[in-house]
Order: sequence, then structure tokens, then C-alpha cells
Amino acid sequence: MSETTLDPSDTLEPADIRAAAALHTRAFPHFFLSSLGERFLREFYSGFLSDPDAVTAVTRTANGRILGVAVGTLTPDRFFRRLLRTRGLRFALAGLPAALRRPRTALRLLRAIAYRGTVPVGAEGALLSSICVDPTAQHAGHGRWLIEAWWLRARERGARSAYLITDRVDNEAVNNFYRRAGWTPRGSYTTPEGRPMNCYVVADHTAGGPGATSGPRPPACRPESS
Repeated sequence: MSETTLDPSDTLEPADIRAAAALHTRAFPHFFLSSLGERFLREFYSGFLSDPDAVTAVTRTANGRILGVAVGTLTPDRFFRRLLRTRGLRFALAGLPAALRRPRTALRLLRAIAYRGTVPVGAEGALLSSICVDPTAQHAGHGRWLIEAWWLRARERGARSAYLITDRVDNEAVNNFYRRAGWTPRGSYTTPEGRPMNCYVVADHTAGGPGATSGPRPPACRPESS
């Protein structure tokens, strides 16, 4: 058992980038972004460090090692435009080795670099771009804490709704996780590569009438986890 720090004020820091990229590849070894390599992922996570609309949350061991990270943005279109302008060339160079190894990856890489956060099911608001937990710390509540901390922080900065996307096929545990966390299915669609996706949304209804709720606040505590 090891003590874990859950601090609602804890955000992604420059010193965390390498660890966050490595964590992403461990958590999603067969996903597309992981296939582009840790160099690409370091550029991806670095884009959330200084952007004015980025929202991040992390959970750590007591000695500071990252166990989970969630990143997203209040304004997806503007965020990804800035990301392309400031890091587009770095993304291309970082993803080039994967594209050379698998030429069919090149078009998908271009789409990833040009992504604007839009989905064809009408979702809007803040975007939860990625959430991952170290496989050694799964089933200890880190994922639930991270998604609630991220949504709390987004609401504190003015967001009234948010959305995320995840795979629809062979991903039932993740889909169940989002539903249990209070996110509502918005719709499904298929990417140009033929990848079936689900979209989930959440909204802050504190001003929406009787019985509305903004969701639970993450605890500021130090639970024990294995």
C-alpha cells in the first residue's frame, strides 16, 4: 500500500510531461496516439501547459509520481488552432517515424494534427481531451477523482457543459465508467478511418431550476491505494 495525494489544486506541470507521455502509452498501448510515440505525446501534453483555456488535473503518489492525468480545454476550436500554430511542425516531425513505418498512418496523422475538437453529434462546451490512469493504480478511484476534479475546475472557470469521445467497440468498461461518473451519451458516429465512437456530455444545471445539480466535488484527502 502507498499513500496517494488527491489535491484539487494539483495541475499538470512542466516537470510532468515525460511522465505523462509514458503514462499515456502504458494506459493505452494499442491506441493511435500511443502508436505515434512518446515524443508525439510529449508535444501533445506540453500544449496544455501554458494555453489560457487549458484545464488539467493530476493525481500523484506522496513522493510526486504521477498516477493519473486529465487534460482538456474550455474552447476546443481556439485551443487546437493555437496548438497547430505553435506546435504543428513539432507534431509532424514527432509523428514522422510512425508514418514512415506505416504509410497508411500518414493521413490519420494529418487529421490528428488538424483536429479542431468538433464532433458530428452537436456536442459543445469544454472538451475533456484525455484521461488516463497508471495500470498499476486502476480500480483505486483515481479515474473517478480525476474526471470530477477536471469538471469542477472547468466549471470554476465558467464552463457550463463539456463533452468527451471514446471508442464504442471493445471498450465497454470505459463506457460504463463515464456513465457511472454522470456523463450522458450524446450520440455515436464513425470516423473517416472507420472507427466507431461514442460521445458523452455533462452539464452544470445549478441555475437550471429545482433539483438541478453540478455534480460531486472531488475529495481533498489522502486515501491509501495499492
